[in-house]
Amino acid sequence: MRLRILLLLLGVSPWLTLHAQGLPMIELTAGMHRVEAEVVNTQESRMRGLMMRKSMPVQRGMLFVFDADARHCMWMKNTLMPLSVAFLDGEGRIINVEEMKPQTENNHCAAKPARYALEMNAGWFASRGFKAGTTLNGIDRAPPPR
Repeated sequence: MRLRILLLLLGVSPWLTLHAQGLPMIELTAGMHRVEAEVVNTQESRMRGLMMRKSMPVQRGMLFVFDADARHCMWMKNTLMPLSVAFLDGEGRIINVEEMKPQTENNHCAAKPARYALEMNAGWFASRGFKAGTTLNGIDRAPPPR
């Protein structure tokens, strides 16, 4: 608690506060683009996701690590910012990308069984030309599901 108060007094973003609370981060790359991804690999952290956050730096995202390959779905209840989600296979290849509007309960699902989902700011994947078949490197460093 003291660390959170100190970080807030120093003007450090809530993103770093969450990282300070123990969410691991990994770096993913595709070509010259890099992503600093917070990893959520427990049922509790996956359910919370990016809820209640108002913004996120451009190069930041959240990597959801699932227990098994499946047609996982995401929704935006209590999520305040628009996001794009890429569903990834076990090798880090994009299966499909979905655009998600804030504070909605529509399902956005993997087109086929996925092991991961990467949420980024809305339009991030499209603006870089990332689509089905693009590989994100570094996925092998993601902590396993717990």
